[in-house]
Amino acid sequence: MADAGSWVVVGLDNGGTSNNATVLDAAGRFQVERLVETPSLVREGPAVAVEQLVLALDNVLELTGTPRSRVRAIGLDTPGPASADGVISSKGATNFVDPGWYGFDFRGALEARVGVPVIYNNDGNAAALYAHHVHFGPDSWERSSVSAIVGTGLGGGVVEAGHVVKGAAGMAGELGHVHIPLHGLLEDGQPIPACNCGFEGDAESVASLTGIEKNLLPFWLTRFPDHELARVEPIGKAAKLLRGHGENGDPLALKVFEQQAMAIGRLFTVAANFTDPHAYFLGGGVVEAAPHFREWFLETVKENILLREEQRRVATIALVRDLDMAGARGAALAALAAIVGR
Repeated sequence: MADAGSWVVVGLDNGGTSNNATVLDAAGRFQVERLVETPSLVREGPAVAVEQLVLALDNVLELTGTPRSRVRAIGLDTPGPASADGVISSKGATNFVDPGWYGFDFRGALEARVGVPVIYNNDGNAAALYAHHVHFGPDSWERSSVSAIVGTGLGGGVVEAGHVVKGAAGMAGELGHVHIPLHGLLEDGQPIPACNCGFEGDAESVASLTGIEKNLLPFWLTRFPDHELARVEPIGKAAKLLRGHGENGDPLALKVFEQQAMAIGRLFTVAANFTDPHAYFLGGGVVEAAPHFREWFLETVKENILLREEQRRVATIALVRDLDMAGARGAALAALAAIVGR
């Protein structure tokens, strides 16, 4: 690999409220050990958002004392849905509600603005890529992994031989929309969970904040009608409070999170029979929870992954590290791989 001082790549993680940026040198060393955030202003439309990314770029370069001339490429990740080339869906998205975003070439616009190649991934894929490389290190290029990251939705990605699997239309690794078996997961009388994408019974309909709000919490409140969350309105606010209750051992909350963990375990079982990866990574809000609750959740996931003995001997099941920085770092790693031809 090139000398560390010769050139760098920059990773830009675009979100609904903030952009996070990092710098990765040619030797593969990150020059930033913390979040470096600036407002994303995506709700003000594409023109403003592109300039905010340029601001994020200049800010992290100033912080690390790096001249713009040393930047060989930029890795960009954004929420989806978007194409493999970074074109936002023609119908927009949760973070991209301004009509100017519909069908907007986000990657191309940033590349034209900064004059260096921009390598695109969606945010789930970028975080999955970082999880893979930080776990396997030098062996990353000979290993495979699947990551599930629980947030408002269920993101993640599939990494094979150190590269994100994108698919023909850029929609590979949409783990949240994989249908999972629900027998034994749902209680008697519990409705089939519905996803915002229009599917019923996919992983995101259970294992996501939206799944809690729309499906799980409304049902479990009928079983615990006197629970204090029954008095919290709107129900979206109650859903956001649920993790704290789970950390305190609340029976209703543990029922909800047990179903989520079961869903992820079943999702990883599908992955085991489809890609047979070396590692399964779990990320999201649960990773940021109290250690005892985090470990309970991970163990429940493990109990619900059905692996053959041969797979158990070689596979790892672990948490995504540095989740708040995983997007920017994964984006930077994708840019570095593009430059060095990996």
